[in-house]
Amino acid sequence: MKSCVMFLYLSLLINGVFGDETEVVSVMEGDSVTLHRDVENQKEDVIVWSFGPKNTLIGKIIGMAVSTWKFERVQPDSQTGSITFTNISTTDSGLYHLKIRKKNKVSYKTFNVTVYDSLSVPVIIRDSSQCASSSECSSVSKCSLLCSVVNVSDVTLSWYKGNSLISSISVSDLSISLSLPLEVEYQDKNAYSCVINNPISNQTQHLNISQLCQPCAGSCLQPTHFRLFWIVVILFAVCLIIGSVMCFRKQREGNKKGNFSKLGYAETVLTIKEEGHILQEQGRKM
Repeated sequence: MKSCVMFLYLSLLINGVFGDETEVVSVMEGDSVTLHRDVENQKEDVIVWSFGPKNTLIGKIIGMAVSTWKFERVQPDSQTGSITFTNISTTDSGLYHLKIRKKNKVSYKTFNVTVYDSLSVPVIIRDSSQCASSSECSSVSKCSLLCSVVNVSDVTLSWYKGNSLISSISVSDLSISLSLPLEVEYQDKNAYSCVINNPISNQTQHLNISQLCQPCAGSCLQPTHFRLFWIVVILFAVCLIIGSVMCFRKQREGNKKGNFSKLGYAETVLTIKEEGHILQEQGRKM
């Protein structure tokens, strides 16, 4: 067994076949990237580039000339044997194989290329269900928020309070939408931010509490405002009752005075009539 292994090792050395070296390349969609060969070409060199698990041929460079090339978006450099992607796409992610034959020696190199989507800035909104009913909202003391991103893959979405991580959620498969909730006090003065990131980039959205966290409309009031509202209502009702009682009393007193005036007027008229009758009787006797 040992003799077989030694024979295989010596055969590889004699034939000049070297092991496969792998280089990891990470790049953003739309960028340009070059997969470099380590040394310049020589006249006798034969370079073959291929892609994927089936080693689909990209192109071949013999000496200083490009012999065969099948990918238009991938530009070869005949002087170095390197290839360059312009405006690279996520569909270009994968394994790229470089085979170099130099006289009787053959070497291999693999590039593991990962192309990440361009990241958009996260969007922070208030949870609209918080003010769905006055009974729920009248007792709410915190503001519920959602930080969202759409059509993302291989990212992490996080909430930060200052520089401290509060919560996070990650996805690594298909393009999906992500949302991450947060609750803050209405009067909270801390700095909050929502961050989306992948291994090579990130985008940040800062939270403006005073702008997003306004009390709900209508009867949905803060606890302090709710108590003040009922105090005002009760005081108004008390004033209305007191005013009604006072008006009723004044009206009754006015009615009594009017009755007394009418009675006095009637008595005066009766007295005048009696005195006139007496004077008439006295005139007849005379």
